[in-house]
Amino acid sequence: MKETIAPCTDTRPQEKVPSIHYQVAMSRPETHLFEVTLRLGGYQGSTLDLKMPVWTPGSYLVREYAKHLQDFAAFAHKKPLPWRKVSKNHWQVETVDVSEITINYSIFANELSVRTNHLDGTHGYFNGAALFFRIPGLERQPIYITIIPPRPEWVVTTALPSVPEKVNTFFAADFDTLVDSPFEIGSHQLYHFDVLGKPHELAIWGRGNFRAPQIIADIKKIIEVEARIFGGLPYERYVFVLHLFAQAYGGLEHKNSCSLIYQRFGFRDREKYDRFMQLVAHEFFHLWNVKRIRPQELEVFDYDRENYTRCLWFCEGTTSYYDLLIPLRAGIYDIKSFLNNWGKEITRYLTTPGRRVQSLSESSFDAWIKLYRPDANSGNSQISYYLKGEMVSLLLDLLIRSRHDNKRSLDDVMLVMWRKFGKEEIGYTPQQLQQVIESVAETDLSDFFKRYIDGTEELPFQEYLEPFGLQIVAETEQEPYLGIRVSSENGREIIKFVEANSPAQLAGIDAGDELLAIDGIKVNANQFSDRLKDYQPNDTISVAVFHHEELRIYPVTLAFPRPSKYLLQPVDNPSAIQQQNFFGYLGGSLTNLRSVSS
Repeated sequence: MKETIAPCTDTRPQEKVPSIHYQVAMSRPETHLFEVTLRLGGYQGSTLDLKMPVWTPGSYLVREYAKHLQDFAAFAHKKPLPWRKVSKNHWQVETVDVSEITINYSIFANELSVRTNHLDGTHGYFNGAALFFRIPGLERQPIYITIIPPRPEWVVTTALPSVPEKVNTFFAADFDTLVDSPFEIGSHQLYHFDVLGKPHELAIWGRGNFRAPQIIADIKKIIEVEARIFGGLPYERYVFVLHLFAQAYGGLEHKNSCSLIYQRFGFRDREKYDRFMQLVAHEFFHLWNVKRIRPQELEVFDYDRENYTRCLWFCEGTTSYYDLLIPLRAGIYDIKSFLNNWGKEITRYLTTPGRRVQSLSESSFDAWIKLYRPDANSGNSQISYYLKGEMVSLLLDLLIRSRHDNKRSLDDVMLVMWRKFGKEEIGYTPQQLQQVIESVAETDLSDFFKRYIDGTEELPFQEYLEPFGLQIVAETEQEPYLGIRVSSENGREIIKFVEANSPAQLAGIDAGDELLAIDGIKVNANQFSDRLKDYQPNDTISVAVFHHEELRIYPVTLAFPRPSKYLLQPVDNPSAIQQQNFFGYLGGSLTNLRSVSS
């Protein structure tokens, strides 16, 4: 998006292009109500249709933003216009013989997340999809937005360009751009810095133990590393919005900005700080992968319903792969930390039974009904396209590097995808994505895609890691296997998950049951693991629970211990070729790493 103001002109004879101007006020922020006024000028038509989006790009769940809308009213020359609600997110106004129309409504905003709206006495934050109407037929028209802060000291931060000589007024080239440009309004801390000759901003709302100079220095490194992959930065200005909250974590990508939310005291501890930088690397990588390089199904957004694609594993999973790799390349953490982080991810993957049930492409397609709506059986029946996509991207990177002596890598896939589809924003198909990966690898990957992306076969980690002198080492639990996870909630011990085909499930124990005792002695979540260590595999124990408030006692025969943790470690006695491959991949010595591990 160029930061210039496009004139509202149209060369078609005898037609006036409607002008669209939104005003967003917040006169009483403590009520959590954004007061929105839409002024539509030069409108021609007997009815005006207004539709509130049901989702926002980047967050693949129908969120029903219209549920927060209230106080709807329509006017022409201060006289009320008749209107009716057609569906859950569709309002229709009668506009016979009127061309200047004013729409007033309020949006309740008290959900602090990167994909919704939040307004209180300290700030206002909103996403376009959750605040503004889409006007069918006028999505390509320019839109002006004026913000009226409740206090003079509040400032407005957004990636949209400001309109010269108009206070707190901004310009969006079209509705998609408006949706793609969140606003932060308040007395937040605002930092300006340049990277590769382009201006950047970091807006931080909330108090915490962050050190802005350190964060900015590391963000600069991430920007530079990612820019090298794609050959430059495709924007003129970029904005990072950071919200500091309790135990929050998340991000939402945009073309020229991103929204981040992180725990306010998560910056002193080294592992927590590294996780924050991974979040930054993830959302920033998205400005290429998914915001510009995107599947054909997401090329034109349908804001009224789900937009299905089988490629979210590449959009999100590959981005997750890079969010581990980029901080290493940027020097934010070392190879040992990188491998430790990978061990955690592999542990999450290999301890999720649903990987054997749901394929990666199906996980991508079903994001709308599964990933964001977990239930007690989700761990048994599904796998995250973030998580498995990350695993598959690792294997593809290692496959390409192994075949080409590290002279090619997944970086080359990203660059080809950028040049072929991203620069001109031409949506790709699953077949085209596979073809690009195959062209870089110079091998037929049909079997790979069939088994590991469209199928549910176990991923061959050891086969792909071995040429690089790496291996996965399993650490097995000390206690025999029962197959449940327990959590304390308000003084009750609740069984949160029962693994499929585990001793617990075969005995009849359900998620949601309240765990009371083992062999007649009370047990809580903190004691649970230790209590099991008193038994041996094939022992039968009595597990007492409340099931729908009824006392039930189940005899359960314990099984042999299962691996609970996986480590990514160097192999013993790596060969010269393995050492060479490892250095080409991660830029460090495998021998030195092995001696540290030992």
